[in-house]
Amino acid sequence: MNQQRRIDFLRFALAAEVLRFGTFKTKAGRLSPYFFNAGLFNTGALMSKLAAFYADTLAEQGPEFDLLFGPAYKGIPLATAVAMALAERHGRETPFAYNRKEAKDHGEGGVLVGAPLHGRVMVIDDVVSAGTSVRESVALIERAGAQLAGVTVALDRQERGQGALSAIQEIEQTFAVPVIAIASLSDLVALLEQEADLAEHMPHIKGYRDTYGVVA
Repeated sequence: MNQQRRIDFLRFALAAEVLRFGTFKTKAGRLSPYFFNAGLFNTGALMSKLAAFYADTLAEQGPEFDLLFGPAYKGIPLATAVAMALAERHGRETPFAYNRKEAKDHGEGGVLVGAPLHGRVMVIDDVVSAGTSVRESVALIERAGAQLAGVTVALDRQERGQGALSAIQEIEQTFAVPVIAIASLSDLVALLEQEADLAEHMPHIKGYRDTYGVVA
């Protein structure tokens, strides 16, 4: 596990204002002192650098896989860019596919676009909140006769879902596959400890983790 890369990724996300501090209401209704919006990786340069972080993390930590799958909508550009980064940075030619939210009733039809789902499939997404998109992806993967190899996300918030486990831990437990994150809340705490100009956010982040956090 490359700790420096994890810290570098968080610095990159802060510089791009994808990672922000403040007061934000989550889907669960919690008031979070930070927010991560991967939709703000919205230029070619930002997406290229983001994909490099995904590709390098997969090359180091990922299990074996044959294909990348990007759940609509944010997973679509992610899977595309990560496949390109794997080819450019690691010499790995990797097919990719993604789904539509609604089935197309003309042309090629169906809900899947790209390479046929086959073999071991790695799902590429931004974060796992409730795990809904992962479960929908698994249904599509299994229907095609392929199998889930794992899930790779940008950030693991390491906080409880509806029960004692985090959404990521629930996915790992349910499907018996790894969920790989480029960085996590623990890494964010480590960054705050390193950067004096970010120290003011530490009490809020630690307080939130103490209230909603889970053991990694």
